[in-house]
Amino acid sequence: MDVRFETKHGNKAGKHEWLTPPDIVKTLGPFDLDPCFSEPRPWDTADIHYGEDVDGLKKRWFGFVWCNPPYGEHTEKWLEKMATYKECIGLIFARTETKMFRKFIWEQAKAILFIYGRLTFHHITGEKGEMSAGAPSCLVAWSDEGVERLKRYTNGKLVYLNQGT
Repeated sequence: MDVRFETKHGNKAGKHEWLTPPDIVKTLGPFDLDPCFSEPRPWDTADIHYGEDVDGLKKRWFGFVWCNPPYGEHTEKWLEKMATYKECIGLIFARTETKMFRKFIWEQAKAILFIYGRLTFHHITGEKGEMSAGAPSCLVAWSDEGVERLKRYTNGKLVYLNQGT
């Protein structure tokens, strides 16, 4: 059986740019900044976007941030930035057994929303992909505002963490 999956920056489908389903961003927004958006973009995810020509890890973040980081070897750097900045929501694979998940989410996040089923990401043209993602996804919040926004998304289970921090 040929098992292929689609993610934003890594897949077996032969390309690397995959976009967040727009209903997620619409439900959780508005957002001031998306620091790692692929171009071209058929819809806005935030007021300001940093494309691939700008290193969103090195640029100053501001306002409330939406972040669907590159998946794979670079995810950990983006999780570290999100955990440090806090005023953001991140969309990543729910790889709960990894060291980066433990360090930046289990130990630092305020809440995780585990999405029911697997997401289907979109092509850069805006067209919905033909296959679902290769792993379950989750939305992560590190601040009280992020937790409140996660409560708006009803297609998943919200789990609270580190509420005293």
